[in-house]
Amino acid sequence: MSICRRLLNLSKRSEIDAEIDAELKSHIEMRIDDNLADGMSPEDARRNAARRFGNRTLMKERVTGADAALALDSVWSDIRFASRYLAKNPGFAFTAIVVLALGMGTSIAIFAFIDTALIKPLPYKDPGRLVSIYETVPSCPLCNISYQNYLDWKKSDLPFSALEAWGWANYLIHTPEGTEPAHGTRVSDGFFRALGVTPVLGRDFYAGEDAPGAPRTILITYGAWQKRFGGSRDVIGRTITLSDIGYSVIGVLPKDFHFAPRGEAEFWAALNDPSDCDQRRGCHGLFGLGRLKDGTSLQTAVAALKTEASRLEKQHPDSNHGFSATAIPLTVAVLGNIQPVLLMLLSGAFLLLIIACTNVAGLLLVRSENRKREMALRSALGAAPARLFRQFATEALLLVLAGGGLGLGLAYMVVKLLIKLVPEDRIGGMPFLLTVGLSPQVLAFAGIIALVAGILFAVVPALCISRANLRRDLAEGDRGSAQSAWRRIGSKLTVLELASAVVLLVGAGLLGKSLYLLLHVDTGFETDHLATLRVAAPKAYADDNRLMVLERLIANRIGGLPGIKSASISANMPVRSWDGGTSIIVPGRPVTGQRNDIPERDVSSGYLTTLGASFVRGRGFSEAEDDPSKPRVVVINQTLAKQYFPGEDPVGKQLEYEGSHALMNIIGIVEDIKEGPLDAANRAAIYVPFNQDSSRSFVVVVRTSQDERTILPVLTAAIHEIDPGIAVSDAITMTDWINESGSAYLHRSAAWLVGGFAGLALLLSVVGLYGVIAYSVSRRTREIGIRMALGAERGSVYRMILRESTKLTAFGLGAGLLCSLGSSMLMRKLLFGTQAWDMPTLVLVSSALALSALMATYLPARRAASVNPVDALRAE
Repeated sequence: MSICRRLLNLSKRSEIDAEIDAELKSHIEMRIDDNLADGMSPEDARRNAARRFGNRTLMKERVTGADAALALDSVWSDIRFASRYLAKNPGFAFTAIVVLALGMGTSIAIFAFIDTALIKPLPYKDPGRLVSIYETVPSCPLCNISYQNYLDWKKSDLPFSALEAWGWANYLIHTPEGTEPAHGTRVSDGFFRALGVTPVLGRDFYAGEDAPGAPRTILITYGAWQKRFGGSRDVIGRTITLSDIGYSVIGVLPKDFHFAPRGEAEFWAALNDPSDCDQRRGCHGLFGLGRLKDGTSLQTAVAALKTEASRLEKQHPDSNHGFSATAIPLTVAVLGNIQPVLLMLLSGAFLLLIIACTNVAGLLLVRSENRKREMALRSALGAAPARLFRQFATEALLLVLAGGGLGLGLAYMVVKLLIKLVPEDRIGGMPFLLTVGLSPQVLAFAGIIALVAGILFAVVPALCISRANLRRDLAEGDRGSAQSAWRRIGSKLTVLELASAVVLLVGAGLLGKSLYLLLHVDTGFETDHLATLRVAAPKAYADDNRLMVLERLIANRIGGLPGIKSASISANMPVRSWDGGTSIIVPGRPVTGQRNDIPERDVSSGYLTTLGASFVRGRGFSEAEDDPSKPRVVVINQTLAKQYFPGEDPVGKQLEYEGSHALMNIIGIVEDIKEGPLDAANRAAIYVPFNQDSSRSFVVVVRTSQDERTILPVLTAAIHEIDPGIAVSDAITMTDWINESGSAYLHRSAAWLVGGFAGLALLLSVVGLYGVIAYSVSRRTREIGIRMALGAERGSVYRMILRESTKLTAFGLGAGLLCSLGSSMLMRKLLFGTQAWDMPTLVLVSSALALSALMATYLPARRAASVNPVDALRAE
């Protein structure tokens, strides 16, 4: 048959069917004639010919399948039949598609974040060779590096093809709206070459351009170029004034450039103006970036760094005592603690997908049981098992295509929603989130789960096809045979669904309890009615005396405003990450050889009182003592007192900075204030007068007698009245600061997202259980009718239905609780103050699911107990 004829077959199927019938009839008649010639009777000749050629419908299917064009037409017929079938059962089709879309959509959305954060390489040249370098002490496993140590590393033979440094920089910039802070970064001259980043306009830093005394040059980001220079190409060579210092713009960075460890930064200056910290080897204010040499492993590089750190420790024992060095892949440094959260969310989405697929598979199983008579008739008419399987596969394909398409749309909306929920100040630390979308990898993932779901949905109903039961299926139709298959497969699917829901509910319960405990942790001070804002003074206040006058003027001016009880100054906010610190010793005590690094807070005289902290012993320092010309005093916290002065009264004793021989008199002990993250244990800490080591950037902390949110604009205006050149930023209440802290945000995000999955899982599992019981009741209508006709009471019918539901729920709960213990152990790093086997959570989840199962069972049980025996018997 020619190709043209094959194509014409698609439009002339009826003619082809007639031709096949005529040809089959001709062959049968020829066989009958041969049988008659062999001496058979006419009846035997016809019977033998019919037996030899078999089922005529099956023969037509085989002939059709042998022709590609006719086979394609047959597939198209299956698609049309499946479409009509789904259209005639809109409730079933709608439910299956929506449930499948929920499961696929959430899984695809979470995988989109996984793809962007964990699978896609960083946007740098050969990112697998890039490492982040740190110095390390026991109290700080990943600490900043010393600029002086970095210079010595550069001179040594370390296994890096590039070894660079970068540090934070915050500038003041004058705009038509006033002075405002601008985020920046100080980098060594080869920083961008190490990353493999080339400016889109202008040039990179020259070699040696980061040397002390070199001309001050700067690169700007693409966003800063558009925002502050209108995208003008003559920006190159312009001078921009930052913190009263002029910098020459030499280049514009690419639009898609980001460096997540730094976060948002508009200006990238050469590291050619060493700060006070840079000039002291014992001060650690930078971070390291390295590119491994070809053929060098990370372990080799770490060993070399440790060797070099040991050499420098011996060479500079005063400043480098106890310091070592290490390196981690830059990818790990970028992701930080978000990786376990993403993996946990993917696991939750996968469980939700299992529940959704289980629900749909159960629906298909029910439909296939109801269609047994149809399948039996089609088999009797000659349809082969493969032909029936293809029909089920076609219906499954349509469901998966519809559910998958809707799921992709849902995933797109979920991704956009989740990104919008990320605060702007956190996007800078996770810039890769801005590129989250339906990438080819995400679409491939969607295709894989669609393929697996399609196979599942085709196989489950096909299991009900059995030619061996043809006679029974034709006789019984949709009556008794359904129960055995349903109990064999459907009940197991329901148990799997309930177990998955339990795992998600337990996870959500543990994370929710952790969040509650975290937000109610004892901070050591009264968080309500506290307002804060950060102040950055211009270079005109670089003189210590002028800065001290400014600090006291701000505190006094704000403290005299209506609604203000007190105002004070601190170099930093509480409840923040505080690695490393200052190494101290107790004079007269034997030196153990270990560093005693503790956080140091530079605060004004009224700071602890403003916070509402409680003194255990002694007092705070006075305003007269907050002066660099006065003897040094210090307030210690309770943990330090217990750690360094066990069984003693520390008040009146002294502390000393290691290597400085600067004695500080202990004048008071304050109860522990949460200086580190909320989920970290309290550490020893000291509080010293602000003006004895002042900084032009500090935090104003205000205790109010009214709503602290309403006072924030007033505080900003009051500071600008003192000097319009002072930049004010980060105005926030202490409550919001704590609630939006890194640890709280991480726990909240995990709790809300897993809680959302758990809520959907509970809903789907309850609906699934309801479907199981309702279907079981519908199949047992005749049995229930006979029971009630023989005198069974309604209560016994209720108990019979509840017994079946209780059995399924018990199996699901048991399996789910066992699995949840394992899953909770895997996520224990995300828990705070809660054990993986937290009994109240397990009891609460079990009770909630049992109650939901009872509610799902009530309606079918009530329907069963209300059956009229006469109607039930007539219905059969």
